[in-house]
Amino acid sequence: MLERVAELGIPVPGRDTPATVREPDPAVDPFQDPGLAQRICLEQAVAAALAGEVDALLTGPVDKARLAAAGFPHPGHTDFLAAAAGVPVAMMFVSPDLRVVPATVHVPMRQVPEALATHLAPTLVTTALALQQDFGIARPRVAVAGLNPHAGEGGLIGREERTILEPAMQRAAADLAARGHRVQLLGPLPGDTVFLLATRGECDAVVASYHDQALIPVKLLAFDRAVNLTVGLPYIRTSPAHGTAPDLAWSGRANPGSTRAALELAVSLARNRARGAAAN
Repeated sequence: MLERVAELGIPVPGRDTPATVREPDPAVDPFQDPGLAQRICLEQAVAAALAGEVDALLTGPVDKARLAAAGFPHPGHTDFLAAAAGVPVAMMFVSPDLRVVPATVHVPMRQVPEALATHLAPTLVTTALALQQDFGIARPRVAVAGLNPHAGEGGLIGREERTILEPAMQRAAADLAARGHRVQLLGPLPGDTVFLLATRGECDAVVASYHDQALIPVKLLAFDRAVNLTVGLPYIRTSPAHGTAPDLAWSGRANPGSTRAALELAVSLARNRARGAAAN
């Protein structure tokens, strides 16, 4: 594996100690097992990032079924990254006009209200801190998209905004204030207009109530330019905001736009963190 990397002239992870990128068991050819190859690459890259050998990590899309068959115990990238670092994380989808974070991800709709009660407050905190640390926004404005149409219309179309979202926002605001962070939380706002406000620059990020509410506007506006950023990690991690598309492999028709954007964002945010660390 490393011989092929050397032939291509690709630098291996690790600025000073490239030997830390280990060859897999020579008795196993990972390229005969795509799931194993993905697992080896991901585990070694994360180890290098946690060891401080790299400032940023860009991961490609993974085939979750093949990863699982190779003994990978996590449902996807993000869960593994959080477990390896031992920190709470969130997925922020970044495009030229939007930063969107789903408070709940792969959850059936009927379970979303219960999940919001647990996940919304920490997601708001993680999002606000990332906007400060990684994007350099001193006083972030974070909008919360309501769960119900018209954000519940004052309780006429559902009470989850009053009973779940607003208390979670209050807990997040108190947590951030106790840490000395100045953050403005807006909402809950109607899901059909909050993203318009974001594209006009009236907030710095939107925290959505559920998966599709977050992903539809991002993919509609910037499918080939959107980036999946994992916020909350001790290093920068980005990924293209699309799947593996095996039907496009080796066809020459794959669009590299999202991967290019992920690389550019990783470099930019790593520089922001370095400047912030130097200032402190």
